[in-house]
Amino acid sequence: MSLMWSVKVVGLGVMALSLSLELLGWVFGRCRRRRTLNKVLFFPSKVSCVEHLFSQNSACSCFCPLPHGVETSFSCLLRHILSASSSLDLCVFSFSNMDLSRAVLLLHSKGVTIRVLSDKDYSAITGSQIGVLRKAGVCVRCDAGSVHMHHKFAVVDGRLLITGSLNWTLTAVQSNMENIIITEEAELVQPFIKEFNQIWALNDPALFYKR
Repeated sequence: MSLMWSVKVVGLGVMALSLSLELLGWVFGRCRRRRTLNKVLFFPSKVSCVEHLFSQNSACSCFCPLPHGVETSFSCLLRHILSASSSLDLCVFSFSNMDLSRAVLLLHSKGVTIRVLSDKDYSAITGSQIGVLRKAGVCVRCDAGSVHMHHKFAVVDGRLLITGSLNWTLTAVQSNMENIIITEEAELVQPFIKEFNQIWALNDPALFYKR
């Protein structure tokens, strides 16, 4: 009788331990999922090679004279933009940086849904990448309002917000004192999604044809 009782106790102990481990795994998993990304970047950024961010081959070697393997504000920005797997909504006043344009074109080639909003006047200046994006088939709309569309933000996969003072220009990246906040806080991301969708709808070319 005592042997049977001992077996039952051991069995219950094993079951309790198994349930405890399962519960701990669930708790730690929840904690990981709740950990949201919040990051601040400052510019001007140090100049370094970013070729490795565009290559699928991690062993890719580049022989340019720029420093390699250096984490900078710009490389961090590029990495988060290139993390897009389903969508990228970009709303930016001035866009002439060729590496950022290259990142958008690479995502487009991978089938990521991309929408770009830019200012009407600044999209036509020399060096603007808006025409390059259009030619590649990226969906672009320019704000046709009487005031400048001065936003500088991007939403990656509907969950990650990139916003701040930084225009997507070489001067802003390498020469200006600028800032960027990168966050997954839903309470901050959602208003930017709403703002983007409102401006996008207001600048639907079909509306102007009807008028």
